[in-house]
Amino acid sequence: MVGTCSLRRIGILAALALACLPLTAAAQQSRVPVLVGQDGPEFDACGTQGRVRGLDAKGDGFLAVRAGPDSSYAMVGKVHSGDVLNICDQRGSWLGVVYSHDTKDCGVGTPWPRASTYDGPCLSGWVFDKYVAGFAG
Repeated sequence: MVGTCSLRRIGILAALALACLPLTAAAQQSRVPVLVGQDGPEFDACGTQGRVRGLDAKGDGFLAVRAGPDSSYAMVGKVHSGDVLNICDQRGSWLGVVYSHDTKDCGVGTPWPRASTYDGPCLSGWVFDKYVAGFAG
């Protein structure tokens, strides 16, 4: 039987362990929004389109879409070879993209009056730029 003193020690040790976790782990649980319309009101909200390419044929068959511009962010979606992405934002080697798995108009092919966070009707997130070839824009 575990005594009260032992339980208290376990609780204190657990609290200390949680306090020592890196702050970045907690911070990266939030989603980094994709900004559209950054080139000004005279240009399309997302000025470039790209196509997913170069995925490893022996790999898992998809490119992960992440909640933020780093592989430590949660996966929020998947895209496959040949899928078309609207490239709207960039942070280092990561592209902020808007995409649809059907032919839905995502509303980013026309100018927006000011830069804004994309909030639908399509999906958005971040992909590693190595696997996206720009082809329009």
